[in-house]
Amino acid sequence: MTSNRLENEDHSRDAAFNKAMHGKSSELKGGFSAMLGKDKEAQNAAVDEYFKFWDGKGAGKETEEDMKERVDSYATLTRHYYNLATDLYENGWGQCFHFCRFYEGENFYQAIARHEHYLAHRMGLREGMTVLDVGCGVGGPAREITRFSGVNIVGLNNNDYQIDRATNYAKIGGLADKHKFVKGDFMQMSFEPNTFDAVYAIEATVHAPSLEGVYGQIYKVLKPGGVFGVYEWLMTEDYDATNPRHREICHGIEVGDGISQMVKISEAIRAIKACGFELEFHEDLAQRPDVIPWYYPIAGDLKYARSLGDFLTVLRMTKVGRGLMHKFIGGLETVGVAPAGTQKTADALALAADSLVAGAKENLFTPMYMMIARKPLNA
Repeated sequence: MTSNRLENEDHSRDAAFNKAMHGKSSELKGGFSAMLGKDKEAQNAAVDEYFKFWDGKGAGKETEEDMKERVDSYATLTRHYYNLATDLYENGWGQCFHFCRFYEGENFYQAIARHEHYLAHRMGLREGMTVLDVGCGVGGPAREITRFSGVNIVGLNNNDYQIDRATNYAKIGGLADKHKFVKGDFMQMSFEPNTFDAVYAIEATVHAPSLEGVYGQIYKVLKPGGVFGVYEWLMTEDYDATNPRHREICHGIEVGDGISQMVKISEAIRAIKACGFELEFHEDLAQRPDVIPWYYPIAGDLKYARSLGDFLTVLRMTKVGRGLMHKFIGGLETVGVAPAGTQKTADALALAADSLVAGAKENLFTPMYMMIARKPLNA
């Protein structure tokens, strides 16, 4: 199900909510300390706004109308998901909200950076280019790609809190002169046509209600001859929406990752071509015969950890680690230290992790379908 309906943007409303919920927590260094600095009333409102799309609507219970409501409310769904999940992501994963492949002897953060370098390399990014990062998160990939290739980056994001954090991190990292972060909806970009030398998206356009819609916006703002590179979250061609087990896995990914509706690889290829792009390369990198599976950290598989940092990251995802974190956060909520809904959000992320691992093992899901496409010179 796709939708032609676009949500009305209200930047002043979003800015006011960001100030009410997050206050100055965007300036705090750690994800955990920032998590505890929320306004409890605003946090409750974000929890209600996000989980109203999911509560009581499991994989076997949701209706076509439920799915349509999510697709039509894509911007609200995504914005509140990241209001709730950003600090948990940073605390448990780091500042680059994406997966990657792993090599023997390579630690977690080396692999994350290499995944970003590979995208920049395949796109041919080079110094002097102005590049759009669609769905930039807190700017982790943007910082790495600028250091790798020297490009200037504009990050587009519909979540004010992430923009604040990305801007702060750019200053701390000495990249304020090369980075700019802009509030906006990637389904209705306000940039002038033919603005950017290149555009990339790393596991972000999955939040769009229509891939053709967001790819069309990217096509519009890209200069003729410019390149678009993406790591896309997709269901494989083995996915069958009428299979209850498949739908349960897909639904777990959607609810735990703020996604209105997952689509298949064939839909992404169709969408990018329909927008006028020349598709130069596409491959599911998750299908490469790697010794270490891309999902090992969220599967809690400690045998692949290559550093103390790796061990601590993966430990949180083990059964014991999750159980302890669940009780710890629940205790903080009970005594009023953590805002209500923090535990519920963490549990949703855990559901997502289990569903992602199951999707990978059953060849139903990939987080790294790479497409490199070019806007024709005569466009």
